[in-house]
Amino acid sequence: MTEEEHLVIMDETAIRRALTRIAHEIVEKNKGIDNCVIVGIRTRGIYLARRIAERIGEIEGKPVLVSELDITQYRDDRKTVIGADVEVAAAIGDTDGVPFNVQDKRIILFDDVLYTGRTIRAAMDALMDCGRPQSIQLAVLVDRGHRELPIRPDFVGKNVPTSKQEQIEVALSEIDHMDQVTIINQRGQAG
Repeated sequence: MTEEEHLVIMDETAIRRALTRIAHEIVEKNKGIDNCVIVGIRTRGIYLARRIAERIGEIEGKPVLVSELDITQYRDDRKTVIGADVEVAAAIGDTDGVPFNVQDKRIILFDDVLYTGRTIRAAMDALMDCGRPQSIQLAVLVDRGHRELPIRPDFVGKNVPTSKQEQIEVALSEIDHMDQVTIINQRGQAG
């Protein structure tokens, strides 16, 4: 049995501050929010995207479109059944589930944790199947390193260098009833 050590590295206040800072950075980098769409990767990325959109709305005095992206069909770690008909159309839509066109939009893609980069690659593939955005910028709450692909975030809440034996767990009040980021250290096998 594996013994685990849990350490809270971001509490509710730290998460709120990081998201506020990211919101300001997004507005500054894009010189406003015209033609911008914030796309959250399901599951926790969409909740973070909605929070960012709310803060940007407060800063700019106007709303920014938020969309949810389901990348399930684009994952390269998903087992496929030979001969199965798999639909590869991206499930992307605004908060009401209505699809929108990404053509010529500035997309700010949001996820909770950046690790190997494979989730982001799948998300970019899904977005490109929906049209050709003007640009795709990446925002993450936590960047833990260990990239397997050449993917780098534009906006980061917290850089947390980790070992491969450690895990980052993000809890958000919308689904987990609290806001915190925890690092879990696998301390070995107990006999």
